[in-house]
Amino acid sequence: MREIILADHAGFCFGVSRAVAKAFDVSGSEKRVLTFGELIHNRDVVRSLENQNIHAISDEDFGEVTKQDTILIRSHGVSKEKLGELKELSDHVINLTCPYVTNIQKKVHDYHELGYRIIILGDAGHPEVIGINGWCENTAIISKAGIVDFPVPAKICVVSQTTEKQANWERLIARLAASAKEMVAFNTICSATEERQKATKELAARVDAMVVIGGKHSSNTTKLFEICSALCASTYFVENAAELKCFVEELKSFEKIGITAGASTPDWIIKEAMQLL
Repeated sequence: MREIILADHAGFCFGVSRAVAKAFDVSGSEKRVLTFGELIHNRDVVRSLENQNIHAISDEDFGEVTKQDTILIRSHGVSKEKLGELKELSDHVINLTCPYVTNIQKKVHDYHELGYRIIILGDAGHPEVIGINGWCENTAIISKAGIVDFPVPAKICVVSQTTEKQANWERLIARLAASAKEMVAFNTICSATEERQKATKELAARVDAMVVIGGKHSSNTTKLFEICSALCASTYFVENAAELKCFVEELKSFEKIGITAGASTPDWIIKEAMQLL
């Protein structure tokens, strides 16, 4: 008999759930509601927000923003400078930055002020990393996948993008510790990320196929796909049930199928996908 197993901790994390719930709460207000960038990296959720007249804006749209508009800061956070710009544009800015990310921003700001060079483990092009770097005047060194291909400053403070892999963090710290004279390190990988990755790893090792559900531009979902692919040869990465339909016949050949989902994947998308299998 075929078995479909959902990994523990799959789906929305606290920060994303909080941001999305608040966005829908304010959607009924008389003011125009805007998000600076996509609120989360999930196209289905973004479309749902657009259906409630909540639209994403970028720097190019600032000229059209009025003081009466409500601006939502996405869960990834923004730089200190950008936060100031948004508050100049509108009297109604709601900061929906994940509290874990806010904590990193504060650490980076404080240690930069103390003269430490900031090193961030993460993807330089990810909104969260761009935002964090903006709290140390954009002077941080960004390490991708724990690689140290730069001269290590004598006095450093190390943090991580919340969705990084633990293995990358351990690799980076080991390499930096061998060169730095003074190092302060904060493992800021979100606990929910760690739990989700651990549960996914355990499940991928004991099933015939894995289905990873989430946005293709989602950092944490991409990491889940990488983890699954390393352990399970038959791993499928889909955004929703509509994409999964293409693989339903192929998946019928597997007895035991595991499912996991990224932090920006809502329960309804997971349920729709599971019903197909």
